[in-house]
Amino acid sequence: MKPLDCDLLVIGLGPVGDAMAALAKLNGLRVIALELAREIYPLPRAAVFDHEIMRIFQMIGVAERIEKVCRIPDRYRFLTADGQVLLDFPVAPEGPFGWAETYALHQPAVEESLRARLDDLGVDVRLGARFLSQIQDADGVTVEVEGPQGPYVLRAGYVVGCDGAWSPVRETLGVKLQDYKFDEPWLVLDTIVDEVGDLPIACQQICDPARPVTYMAMSGKRFRWEFMLKPGESPEAMVTDEKIRELLAPWKCFDRMVIERRAVYRFHGLVAERWRDRRVFIAGDAAHQMPPFAGQGMCSGIRDAANLAWKIAAVARGQADEAMLDTYQQERGPHVRAIIETAIAMGKVICMLDPIAAAARNEEMLARKRAGVQDVSVHYPDLVEGLLHPSKAAGALFPQPVTPDGRLDRVFGTHAVLIGRKTTNGLTDGLRRLSLDANELSPYRDVISAWLDAMEVEAVLVRPDRHVFGTGSSEGLARAWRASMRRGRRFGLASAPKAAFAWMRSSRR
Repeated sequence: MKPLDCDLLVIGLGPVGDAMAALAKLNGLRVIALELAREIYPLPRAAVFDHEIMRIFQMIGVAERIEKVCRIPDRYRFLTADGQVLLDFPVAPEGPFGWAETYALHQPAVEESLRARLDDLGVDVRLGARFLSQIQDADGVTVEVEGPQGPYVLRAGYVVGCDGAWSPVRETLGVKLQDYKFDEPWLVLDTIVDEVGDLPIACQQICDPARPVTYMAMSGKRFRWEFMLKPGESPEAMVTDEKIRELLAPWKCFDRMVIERRAVYRFHGLVAERWRDRRVFIAGDAAHQMPPFAGQGMCSGIRDAANLAWKIAAVARGQADEAMLDTYQQERGPHVRAIIETAIAMGKVICMLDPIAAAARNEEMLARKRAGVQDVSVHYPDLVEGLLHPSKAAGALFPQPVTPDGRLDRVFGTHAVLIGRKTTNGLTDGLRRLSLDANELSPYRDVISAWLDAMEVEAVLVRPDRHVFGTGSSEGLARAWRASMRRGRRFGLASAPKAAFAWMRSSRR
């Protein structure tokens, strides 16, 4: 059998594949990445990402580069047709994970930063390369590739298909998709407006039964509008200049813009039944697709990369059993489903075309707002099962305090980290132990100590993806970590709320 050409072969280099390849390389794996396109796709697609994703970009080493090509929106609002505010979500300039809560992006610029980082890291990137087939055996995966100079074969320890909604990797595995039966056509317009004038710098959902609209000020002078198609309207008619001029009339900007993209998309919710077949995985749109109302499509794929890359590395290094890789879908699946279900619920509110039903919706939501029954932040669920030790805060993301010395994660690197009041400093089997009085933690000691006090525990073990493995005693956590990695144990925690967005629940400030 041919020796392995790489530990990990990544198929597809959008943001998810870029993140997967970079994180795997940072974890010490030999990585080859294949991408059919010879150039980065030049048009915008994803519109926003959150502070958890910027934290992952920080792990990769591109956060500062990407921050420069993004805009922090002031807020995210749901409006009635006449401009009344149904929901108002201010965007904090610094959230609990060390970055602003939301960023509006220009995806090609973000991908350029990620692709440049792959070059910095020495990832073997092969453009113009088409994945054809894969055959697995006990020791690896044999992949047939069509390259610019013809076909060839690669041997990889593991393969991850980050190859989009029509994933050839998923097709070779025969994996079916679960359909949430939400299917709405929308016209998407991406534009450049040189003279911004009075266009609002905000993200808005305009809940107008005559025509639901999404409006977003993206980075720089780029703006996006999304218009729902009504029954009987054709995609061909919607993309004409005449129709677009009519749709944009309330903003009075058609004559001072360049339209980069005009296309009708069908917003839907789909989840693959299986994300792993032995040594082959799928991630991003290959594994799940969702309506854009929560702004979580690209985010969810990058979370896949952060969850899976370190696990494959731990197995490849002999620090964990292969059974541990089953925790990838076990952890990510419920998280993705919660966000899809919430995005669909939001879509059903936004896409309401019955004027009588919309008026009742407005009355109810405005009454709740007047009564102060609206949370002011957006929350995502914690991990609820998988590679977790049942204890306080297990499955939550560990906070990242920011001080003049920098952000906490700079201390962690790619390791799992055990922080405790009585921990002995050291590194064993990929687990880094840090005493609370260690010099590296001095800028963050007060914040971490307060967090431990709030949990009423001696120590916390943070996984490489910054999720809390568990809390308790230092030695107890170290033993549980070793056992979990070696046996691939599955721990069940108390169920987290399925509604990822706080405004979906009734709670007072």
